Amino acid sequence: MRGMRPTNRATVLGSAGALISATLIAGAVAAPSASADTRHGQDREQRGAAIAAARAAQAGIDWQDCPADWGLEKPIQCGWVTVPLDYAKPNGKQIKLAVDRIGNTGTKEERQGALVYNPGGPGGSGMRFPRRVTTKNPIWANVAKAYDFVGFDPRGVGHSAPISCADPQEFVKAPKADPVPDSEADKLAQRKLARQYAEGCAERSGKEVLAQMTTPNTARDLDVIRAALGEKKLNFLGVSYGTYIGAVYGTLFPGHVRRMIVDSVVNPSREKIWYEANLDQDVAFEMRWKDWQDWVAKNDATFHLGDTRAEVQEQWLKLRATAKKNPIGGVVGPAELISFFQSAPYYDSSWVPVATVFSKYVAGDTQALVDAAAPDLSDTAGNIASENGNAVYTAVECTDAKWPTSWKKWDRDNTRLHQNYPFMTWANAWMNLPCATWPVKRQTPVNVKSGKELPPVLIVQAERDAATPYEGAVELHERFKGSRLITEKGAGSHGVTGLANPCINTRVDGYLLTGKTDTKDVTCTPHATPAP
Repeated sequence: MRGMRPTNRATVLGSAGALISATLIAGAVAAPSASADTRHGQDREQRGAAIAAARAAQAGIDWQDCPADWGLEKPIQCGWVTVPLDYAKPNGKQIKLAVDRIGNTGTKEERQGALVYNPGGPGGSGMRFPRRVTTKNPIWANVAKAYDFVGFDPRGVGHSAPISCADPQEFVKAPKADPVPDSEADKLAQRKLARQYAEGCAERSGKEVLAQMTTPNTARDLDVIRAALGEKKLNFLGVSYGTYIGAVYGTLFPGHVRRMIVDSVVNPSREKIWYEANLDQDVAFEMRWKDWQDWVAKNDATFHLGDTRAEVQEQWLKLRATAKKNPIGGVVGPAELISFFQSAPYYDSSWVPVATVFSKYVAGDTQALVDAAAPDLSDTAGNIASENGNAVYTAVECTDAKWPTSWKKWDRDNTRLHQNYPFMTWANAWMNLPCATWPVKRQTPVNVKSGKELPPVLIVQAERDAATPYEGAVELHERFKGSRLITEKGAGSHGVTGLANPCINTRVDGYLLTGKTDTKDVTCTPHATPAP
């Protein structure tokens, strides 16, 4: 789903492990349970996960100072957890996952274990999570007293056996074609690029690896990390796509969950993963784009972009048309514009910066827009990370589920949606089109639901979220019996737990520190609207 995080692509696009005895498995980790209808294809993987977890519990993690070029200051420590590439073959090829941690800031008595974090993606790294402690983020101060903060790079991401689908420098080169097609020839060109990208994934990463780039495998990896940390049960905070990892983990390992918070929820319905979820996203992005335009219009005294939504939209269309005719500064075309402007419907924190750049451009300062929206070809490390994130995004979503292979269906659905929701529809379609010609077998998504052992899960969601529409939180709430839903009414920022809103912050703290939830669902007023 485009955008469990903004991406720079506004597209045109081990050694074998030793055998381990059954007695050790039984002693080190309880065999995971799974709902009956997920068992048939997953028995071998679940047994493999138990073997890998037992092995990891025995090995632990050799914590060291983090490598200097990872950008993680002391006292954060880094280490590795070994997992099977394919859980059906637990003694076959192994890969190493990068993990990091910072110890709890409170006393020994206050400590409640490790809190493991995933920020989303697919393709996002959680390695910066411990920096919430070193940078003294006040929202997390109470929780940090009780928990070690643990981050990790999921399989394929960053330092964890990274995958690639294209040359990073070629991947970010500008300008790209306008995502909105004018003709059948434009569509044909985009289809060709999508096919080439899918082929590039197979060539650069290998089909054997792509076939194992799935959410269920990431959930199994999470259980191995839990075991390596020496934790009998998992405390987990998942944001955005991280909520889907949590939903699948809670289904496959309900008895291994201690506390789980999911924030900005991917709709876990099998019918939605992933094609329909992306179509739903296009509608939600248009809604939030209009919210931002209304705010810009209300603050016309600052931005001078028009005092009605229609006037702000007119300025946007004018900018798009100019960039289409001649890329601004030679480097910013419509694709780069969408890549930059989409952060406004994503995050309230981007409202002021995006409006400021837009305002400067309309006032005659084109350089501000070039600096903000053009890719930086000199940023080699950033470009490698950007290409890697996009490769993982594509690999996980394409391998996780069945996708339409008929171009007619893609064309019909996106043409229809574009009429009323033009901001993101075609850009999102091209982002996901490699899945139509994906070179490895597509899986059937896990049927997400709670087992009897699953404790209450806390679900947090903004009502007007663009990247993960509100219906996803409602769907997971229904599937996870005993869960509690906190709705931030009238708000739409993606990722709610990191924002200052006492109604939410106190409940997140209370749940993580005591395990208690409200007796019924809660509606909170929105956090403060950005001030220009």
